Amino acid sequence: MKKVILSILVISIAFLAFKPFAGVEGKMFPAMQCENYAGKKINLPDDTKGKYTLLGMAFSKDAETNLKTWINPMYNKFIAKKDAKDADVFDVQMEYDINLYFVPMFTGLNQMTSKQSKEKIKTMTDKELYDYLLFYEGEKTYKEELDFQKKDVPYFFVLDKTGKIKYATYGSYDEKKMEKILDIIEEN
Repeated sequence: MKKVILSILVISIAFLAFKPFAGVEGKMFPAMQCENYAGKKINLPDDTKGKYTLLGMAFSKDAETNLKTWINPMYNKFIAKKDAKDADVFDVQMEYDINLYFVPMFTGLNQMTSKQSKEKIKTMTDKELYDYLLFYEGEKTYKEELDFQKKDVPYFFVLDKTGKIKYATYGSYDEKKMEKILDIIEEN
């Protein structure tokens, strides 16, 4: 009997540990003004309504490292166009009409180094990705609204066409997270 209770307890703890952001799913994404490299202001989620939106957000250098694990798989799945002559007969490339943004966030004292950090990111980033980078600078950390629990991991959100959070996760990219994102986007 003790083994059964212990097993149930371990399974319950594991489920809770891997069920991040239960409190934010179903809520509207909070208003956030960002800027791209061209200096254009983008208001999230208002300027992205009408399409599903994928947002990867990072607050620190450590988080940025893990955020980079998302870039290639997300770009390849949702943005890159495959050449028809290179496609396998059985490889049907579905086209997605979504918004995709990676958002380094500069809050508090980090705002003082934002200009240098943006330039460093720019030199290390392929020009094809510039349109998918937005920068947030401000005092507001969004910790409560988005349930940010750790500063050293990236957070990833799927917003529906109205700006409501349909899915939230954190950490490095993995296939299970991608499958969940695809399930949400493809259900509509």
